[in-house]
Amino acid sequence: MLKRENIKLGIAPIAWTEDDMPEYGKEATFLQTISEIALTGYEGTEIGCLYPHSSKILNEEFARRGIENITQWFSAYINELPFWQVERDFRDHMYFLKAAGAKLINVSDQSFSVQHRSSTSFLDKPVLNEEQWQELAEGLNKLGKIAVEHDMAIVYHHHMTTTVQTASEVDKLMELTDPRYVSLIFDTGHLAFSGDDPVAVLKKHFDRIKHIHLKNIRKDVVERCRKERMSFLDSVLEGAFTVPGDPEGWVDFPAVFKILEEREYKGWLVVEAEQNPYIYNPFDYAVMARKYVKELTGI
Repeated sequence: MLKRENIKLGIAPIAWTEDDMPEYGKEATFLQTISEIALTGYEGTEIGCLYPHSSKILNEEFARRGIENITQWFSAYINELPFWQVERDFRDHMYFLKAAGAKLINVSDQSFSVQHRSSTSFLDKPVLNEEQWQELAEGLNKLGKIAVEHDMAIVYHHHMTTTVQTASEVDKLMELTDPRYVSLIFDTGHLAFSGDDPVAVLKKHFDRIKHIHLKNIRKDVVERCRKERMSFLDSVLEGAFTVPGDPEGWVDFPAVFKILEEREYKGWLVVEAEQNPYIYNPFDYAVMARKYVKELTGI
């Protein structure tokens, strides 16, 4: 069992309203979403697309429900935009998150990404050359140093359709970046979707992992989406992702939790699964995942 004092359990609101396709779940208000998150026993939430951009409102409403702000996604474009522009946007994002009580900044570089291209297969992901890798690493080190100077930290989110998707690309990023400034989000679902072994990545990069997304995949759906060369967004709507505890899921969470227990992970575990909320009821799946994590970890 995991040590309770080391762990906080949260959930991402993307199951209620799909961040990349906010028309899916647009009826789920901010207050409804965070009330259901608190009701189902989670201690925190990442910030979703329908949350107000007001630290005052967030702090008040989170406090009423006894939950915390964990982080929010930041799209960097280090290989596409002038760095001064990336830094300006990053600082604005960082100041907002800090005012809203977060310590972590969820960073994913979206340069050349096909994540939002509904007519492009996720198989046609971008690949960086050596010069671009150096530019990415140097930019992330600079952003990470800024965060550390403000008592915060960036955690890099490897993600489908981006330049850091596969296990080998995670290896490369960890090799090139400074561990003082760049940590890693370990996302079980995106690694599994990519065709990699999440357990192997966890073992290899445990010391750099400062944040964890507990996400599952429906392997048969992923394989069909791959065969049909679907876009990432269409794959989401097809049901590629699901939560821990779903009988249709494929990720070996017992092995993941065993490593976290043995190596005494400290930090947030965040249940996350972008799904079509009109097919997969977010409240029901939040309950499903909460029960499963409790059974396996005692948390």
